Amino acid sequence: MGMLDGRCALLTGVATKHSIAWGITRSLAREGARIVLAYQNEKLKSRVEKLAAECNAEMILPCDVQNDAEIEELFRSLKQNWPKLDILVHSIAYAPREELNGEFLDHSTRDGFNTAHEISCYSLVALAQHARAMMKGGEGAMLTLSYLGAERVVPNYNVMGLAKASLEAAVRYLAVGLGKDGIRINAISAGPIKTLAASGIAGFREMLDYVEKNAPLCRNVSIEEVGDVAAFLCSEMARAITGEVIHVDSGYHLLGMHRTP
Repeated sequence: MGMLDGRCALLTGVATKHSIAWGITRSLAREGARIVLAYQNEKLKSRVEKLAAECNAEMILPCDVQNDAEIEELFRSLKQNWPKLDILVHSIAYAPREELNGEFLDHSTRDGFNTAHEISCYSLVALAQHARAMMKGGEGAMLTLSYLGAERVVPNYNVMGLAKASLEAAVRYLAVGLGKDGIRINAISAGPIKTLAASGIAGFREMLDYVEKNAPLCRNVSIEEVGDVAAFLCSEMARAITGEVIHVDSGYHLLGMHRTP
């Protein structure tokens, strides 16, 4: 028996086998969760269909989180098949690539700022508003993904750092609002992992090398390790944890200075 046996999980942001969302999906499925995957558009549908087959997902459903009508339709379709929802995983983030290179002030625009915050932060709020009704009366768990750039300045992360800081604040506010319904929400702040999304950040290879050399555990983390922490946070074993940002980064977030030779 797995620690998530029979629990119904909706996961967003699964796009490739290298994504953190896929690591979470595999861990949840391994622990017995029933899986539904949401995909952004028709371009990604065939790719997500293949991943759905690998994790025995019961459904894949379209949802562009910039479109309120599509969010409503996602949950309408979900309700037709599932009477309740136990787990929501939000793994969605985006900022224009040209704003993730160089000095923050030199590459920031109003449109880029709004886009990064709408997709990376507001989308969690919008999904939570709809998921709440399906989670009431149970022991629901929501989870999102952050990064250390929300807390500290990371070269080239720029507007995404602001969006992730907003996301972490949203987790705290949502924890208070959802708690009375018995719903928990937490975030995982994962260390750098070579994903399609991360490839858009200039100098990402150097970031990976630096963390490997300086993190207390002297290594980077994997999508599987993040996935296992996610499974724990979505399980009954974490039933008293909400509003937290859990770092899964080999301890790198502890450091104030780089390791001496």
